[in-house]
Amino acid sequence: MSTSINENNLEKYPPNKTNYEEAKDEKKVDLGPSDTSAEGELYELEPEKEGFFRGIINDFKPATSVRDDGVGLKRSLKGRHMQMIAIGGAIGTGLFVGSGSSLATGGPASVIINYTLIGIMMFCTVYALGELAVAYPLAGGFYTYCMRFIDPGWGFACGWNYFFNYFVTFPLELTTCAITFKYWTEINSAAWISIFLVLIIFVNLFGIKGYGEVEFVLSTVKVIATTGFIILAIIINCGGVPTDDRGYIGGKIISHQPFRHSFKGFCSVFTTAAFSFSGTEAVGLAAAEAENPRKSLPHATRQVFWRIAIFYVVGLLMVSLLVSPDDPELMNNSSGASVSPFVLAIREAGIKGLPSVFNAVIIISVISVANSCTYIASRTLHALAINKNAPSFFSYTDRLGRPLMAMIVVLSFGFLAYINEAKDKSTTVFNWLLSISGLSSFFSWGSINLCHIIFRLAMKKQGRSLDTLGFVSPMGIWGSCIGLGFNILCLIAQFYVSLFPIGGKPNASSFFQGYLAAIVVITFFIGYKIYDRSYIRSLNDIDLDTGLHTFEDLLDDEKPKDAKGRVKQVLHSIC
Repeated sequence: MSTSINENNLEKYPPNKTNYEEAKDEKKVDLGPSDTSAEGELYELEPEKEGFFRGIINDFKPATSVRDDGVGLKRSLKGRHMQMIAIGGAIGTGLFVGSGSSLATGGPASVIINYTLIGIMMFCTVYALGELAVAYPLAGGFYTYCMRFIDPGWGFACGWNYFFNYFVTFPLELTTCAITFKYWTEINSAAWISIFLVLIIFVNLFGIKGYGEVEFVLSTVKVIATTGFIILAIIINCGGVPTDDRGYIGGKIISHQPFRHSFKGFCSVFTTAAFSFSGTEAVGLAAAEAENPRKSLPHATRQVFWRIAIFYVVGLLMVSLLVSPDDPELMNNSSGASVSPFVLAIREAGIKGLPSVFNAVIIISVISVANSCTYIASRTLHALAINKNAPSFFSYTDRLGRPLMAMIVVLSFGFLAYINEAKDKSTTVFNWLLSISGLSSFFSWGSINLCHIIFRLAMKKQGRSLDTLGFVSPMGIWGSCIGLGFNILCLIAQFYVSLFPIGGKPNASSFFQGYLAAIVVITFFIGYKIYDRSYIRSLNDIDLDTGLHTFEDLLDDEKPKDAKGRVKQVLHSIC
């Protein structure tokens, strides 16, 4: 028997004082013995009605419940959110804007080759991350895997490095918004920074649901716009635009000067290419807040192949066919968002109105990346606090599942974007933050691959079967070895360019601007090891059980039993 009553009726049914407060917190009350109820039965209280503003205030109070892993984050991201985060998450400033500086510095051939190489590396990396994230959908993403599989000291260093990456990228994206508007108007940049900063703060107030819905809409716009540009670029190249006096272009532009600044120019493109793909790994971080990571994450991971092949390789190939690296605007403003090579390609074809439309798409992309930066940085700082690698108050989670204190710090740092108001310094700020962020990603991606390698080795050493995992990377351990190798090569190339800058002599400023992230990671790692004095664990000592999600009840046809089955799984994963 269950009777809903109001707290005003408690005089009729005096509660048992020993458990009344506990029962009241659960919206129930112990009525005690009576003629109409069994002794000690709990009756539900009518929920207390709260006003709109009081409800908002109460949402900021501490979370009343936590998940099995002890985290107050909510699992609210649906499959469609995960797919669009994977497809459009990294389509933004690096592709639409940063590719301009790459084209001017390294030439079209360097752009196509390097973006393809980074794409292959990311293909291997995301699959490795997908396997780990399905098995361990933990808060903090790959940072928690570094702590467990590599070394706590390396996890500490990579966690803070990853946080700093997106922490400094957030004001960078706001600065880019202001620069992008210069295509239309010379209104004070502070006005645009203020508008977009308020917009990002407003979106974050809705928690993970707000992030998911905004990313779904903005990523959809980016995907449609990029696809449309590719189709338009093919028409322009074939001479199908009446306003373009160049007629059939073919390979005239791309073959004129495929490489610029020789080997140095080739190596310099690595950093910008890495920045372009930065954020791809966010799908692994979002697994901690996905409704069903077992189902949504593998499907989202499979989208990476098409995004790399179509949006990056094909998109930049079409840009290289239409925009010369010698273009005066590109050369004079190689960092400016107002001269995106995508916009230049449309404008030089003489199409009126459309350049402004695509410039608006760039602004949407920048907002999307800024939104992702606040999400990634706040969740990483929250995970650092949970693992006692950051002040404990950053682990605070409110009733909507928002890591509130971490969000406040990240959003507050966005005000640094006002440094853009320093006269003639906006380009310098863009270049500094672009370089720091791009190099930082190599450590993150390399660590993901290394985590996967050690995880597989530990599984084999401890006699575990891969069939118990919900998702197995078809690239295997060798795919992670390839990804790790590419990351090491990229770090070596960037070291060379930082030490011997293009068009200049070796100097401390150029070196620290290009290699500052490496110094930060090494310093944090050594500092932690001096403090902790721990040893690297053997494969037998690695904990594979805590937080592990196995799916032994998979259908037999989902498990490849032989080499032929593995090949089919690879083809299915790509398609």
